[in-house]
Amino acid sequence: MLIMERNYKEVWANCLNVIKDNLGNSQSFKTWFEPIKPVKLENKVLTIQVPSQFFYEWLEEHYIGLIKKTIKKELGVEGRLEYSIVMDNSSFGNAPFTINLPTANKNAVQNPAVTMPIDINKNSSKDIPNPFIIPGLKKIKIHSQLNDNYSFDNFIEGDCNRLARSAGFAVAENPGKTAFNPLLLYSTVGLGKTHLSHAIGIQVKNIFPDKTVLYVGAEQFASQYIDSVRNNNQNDFIHFYQMIDVLIIDDIQFLSGKEKTQDIFFHIFNYLHQKGKQIVITSDKAPVEMTGMEPRLISRFKWGLSADLQIPNIETRIAILQKRLYNDGIDMPDEVIEYLAYSINTNIRELEGVLISLLAQSSLNKKIITLDLAKQMIDKFVKNTSRDISIDFIQKIVCDYFGIPVDRISSKTRKREVVQARQLAMYFSKKLTKSSLASIGLQCGNKDHATVLHACRTVNNLIETDKKYKSNVDELEKKIKI
Repeated sequence: MLIMERNYKEVWANCLNVIKDNLGNSQSFKTWFEPIKPVKLENKVLTIQVPSQFFYEWLEEHYIGLIKKTIKKELGVEGRLEYSIVMDNSSFGNAPFTINLPTANKNAVQNPAVTMPIDINKNSSKDIPNPFIIPGLKKIKIHSQLNDNYSFDNFIEGDCNRLARSAGFAVAENPGKTAFNPLLLYSTVGLGKTHLSHAIGIQVKNIFPDKTVLYVGAEQFASQYIDSVRNNNQNDFIHFYQMIDVLIIDDIQFLSGKEKTQDIFFHIFNYLHQKGKQIVITSDKAPVEMTGMEPRLISRFKWGLSADLQIPNIETRIAILQKRLYNDGIDMPDEVIEYLAYSINTNIRELEGVLISLLAQSSLNKKIITLDLAKQMIDKFVKNTSRDISIDFIQKIVCDYFGIPVDRISSKTRKREVVQARQLAMYFSKKLTKSSLASIGLQCGNKDHATVLHACRTVNNLIETDKKYKSNVDELEKKIKI
């Protein structure tokens, strides 16, 4: 009978029967063996879960001989036992972590593997006051807290983020060895800096599986530090972070005003940087614009590369939607995709939110996805958000009205309908956006501000003298403001 075919619960039950025969129906058996839970049996290695580090140490000190004999009897001379010690990881949110010890042998406790899975039920922390380091354990393996969906494959590159993505990929291929250390990614909300930081960590894990990667939000970091102060184990907190090979700190701006936390992060930063470890930081502002941060931290943020992620252009937004639909195996009319991309133009997160809402409305109400359905949904969505009308969107509406491709506006052609469309696009851009004349001209065929002013005067003159033209302009304005 092959050991692999045996049920791990059955094996442990047999072990307990032997142990019970040796100990009798005593309080010791109830205290030290009944709480143990079998976890798995692989390659003659039985894994059991014990409630605490203290529990494990007691078993090793008082019952190691009996346990060894029982395992050998049940699994053979090659049989081994692994301990899974569950501890509360309150400083890491709701995610406790487990320590797997290779064998029931005191001499083997020097190189355990420590994981921090996010799906283990929360346990009491009374026996383990320190979630950062376990006495006597030299090496730990930490759950990286990375989201596998945020990979480089799912990150759409465009002019808006090319520098940041290229730098991130370079860092991932050679962490700690490039000039981009630290790598600071900054942008307003919803433009992909968190996605890119996860992608860096995932790529590092793929190329260098032995490296320890940790993604942590700045608020989470601050909360962990506060807990370490409360539990009087700040040194262990520092040692924990000093073991990281690639540290990714998201939304560093949340450390603003927290002097003590900034001080501890400063020391961790220095240690990791001096040891050639990679540091990746995200922020909603460039270093020169950060407030409430210590000057010495700001200066260190400037050591490496600061790369911004800007608002994606229309082509990138369309590509983002197409990629999301492709990954989900969903077909959607091109005109609907373009409409969504033109309607939501400042935030990738909102753009994907609109797409999800449209898919949900179509699925729940059993409606086919059409342009009309998209317009109805966008109308409700936009009313609940502060959507700014963009020059891209204005050009799209105007060109649809005239039945010409959008790129014709930027061409040098002097055809009447193209010239009219270009002038109206400039007129509405000046009237309905906060863009400068130079910016409007740049996006409308690389024209100067004087050309934009001339276009606006021409449209205003025609509105005053041509009732039909005025009617058409009013109709277009309504379409733009929908």
